[in-house]
Amino acid sequence: MATLLYIQSSIFQENGQSSQLASRFIDTLQTKQPDINVITRDVVADNLPHIDAAIAGAFFTPEADRSNEQQAIVERSDNLIAEVKKADYIVIGLPMYNYGIPSQLKAYFDQIARAGITFKYTEKGPVGLIEDKPVYLLTTRGGVHKDNGDFEVPYVKEYLSFLGLTSVETIYAEGLNMGEEIADKARDAATNAVIAAASQL
Repeated sequence: MATLLYIQSSIFQENGQSSQLASRFIDTLQTKQPDINVITRDVVADNLPHIDAAIAGAFFTPEADRSNEQQAIVERSDNLIAEVKKADYIVIGLPMYNYGIPSQLKAYFDQIARAGITFKYTEKGPVGLIEDKPVYLLTTRGGVHKDNGDFEVPYVKEYLSFLGLTSVETIYAEGLNMGEEIADKARDAATNAVIAAASQL
């Protein structure tokens, strides 16, 4: 049985436009693979802490020397990493807020980037330690940024590559705050792209 990990990062949660695209992706995939296991990781509801000295310190402290508090920090991270490793497919709902990713998603990313666990440094540079698998970025924006100052998708793709995830497909829904006609066309195009992508799995 295949497993899909869905990372939801909209501040509007299931009502967000990226969440609605993800729901359509999952519904389409479940029609094709009724027994697929879907894991939803809602990084907004989880309220993960942003990385600080305590978290970084816990990650770098040898297991035998960790305090109870440090062990709890590491176990939380380990559980999130295990979800990523278990998944056969990953879907990331990716709204754009102020030209960047949601801060809650950044907090999640910082929980799963662990030296020696999900990446390592070599003489030739960093090497990702997570086995590659299909990743779908469903990005929604109020304006049009794909070919004009898009800092979000390049960052996420570079981050995922850092962990070993290089098979990334991006589906855009842009211009969602630029009038009803433009928004409707963008949503329709993105929905069709989502259905097509999920139907290929």
